[in-house]
Amino acid sequence: MQKRKLGQAGLEVSALGYGCMGLSAAYGPATPRGEAIAVIQAAFDRGVTLFDTAEAYGPFANEALLGVAVAPFRDEVVIATKFGFDIDLETGARTGGLNSRPDHIKTVVEGQLQRLRTDHIDLLYQHRVDPAVPMEDVAGAVKDLIAAGKVGHFGLSEPSVESLRHAHAVQPVTALQNEYSLWTRDVEHNGILAACEELGIGFVPFSPLGAGFLTGKIDESTQLDPTDFRSISPRFAADARAANMALVDLLKAIAEQKQATPAQIALAWLLAQKPWIAPIPGTTKIHRLEENLGAASIELTASDLTQIAGAAAKISIQGARLPEAVLAQTGR
Repeated sequence: MQKRKLGQAGLEVSALGYGCMGLSAAYGPATPRGEAIAVIQAAFDRGVTLFDTAEAYGPFANEALLGVAVAPFRDEVVIATKFGFDIDLETGARTGGLNSRPDHIKTVVEGQLQRLRTDHIDLLYQHRVDPAVPMEDVAGAVKDLIAAGKVGHFGLSEPSVESLRHAHAVQPVTALQNEYSLWTRDVEHNGILAACEELGIGFVPFSPLGAGFLTGKIDESTQLDPTDFRSISPRFAADARAANMALVDLLKAIAEQKQATPAQIALAWLLAQKPWIAPIPGTTKIHRLEENLGAASIELTASDLTQIAGAAAKISIQGARLPEAVLAQTGR
């Protein structure tokens, strides 16, 4: 597996990481524990070194799962996790909304270290910006944790450019994690990617396969589990899916030329955007894991990228990724 570096401190990770969330939350019933551990360990065996989780995934269950799975090779991987919600530390129940108070961050990290079975978190993200807490205070709390050796690097998820700059001025941000794929390209237009390039910050796209849609395995007739977040996503409404198939058709056409799959082309496209981008596709199946990782060996030429850009520009993606009222509370 090729390696990439995130941030000016040069945090080295595999070009493709692994997003653990779907093993425990968001996509319907959790994957059986043994199967989930096997997938994580299979990812490591195939060269993946960046594993992404969060306290909100479960809550807590995903961190605990990852801690068990990577224990045999803990020092050979980068564990990334996130704070930022009010979650009862005893029961794991969501008790409120956002919470990035410095004292809360430090309490949360102690629990994360226990669940992850480690003495340090390699990359700690603020999961969502808390408007009640100045970014300088958030960054200051993480800076203290870095000084104490409990955290290695600071990250943010879905901040504004202004929030990013305020935080980065106090504690350099190593990585930003936002949704980014061929069907969610806000970061190209809202200044986020440009700010990362200017400030020397790595970028870790979540949902790089459009929550599974860009794999070509979902169409307007696909039935989603009621506990699957996609069942409430406007972008996954049947009519939106039907319209958005045009993007999948584009990926299939390129994939045929490259003797690849649509998922591999979607990931290869992201890898081709910047050398400091490291996507974190998730899956519950080892054969899909292997398919995803195959994207790292696919080279898209300048001509390929021009062809994709031209065709994609003619496709209008239908539907928001989540209802606005849900977005801030989902941990996604």
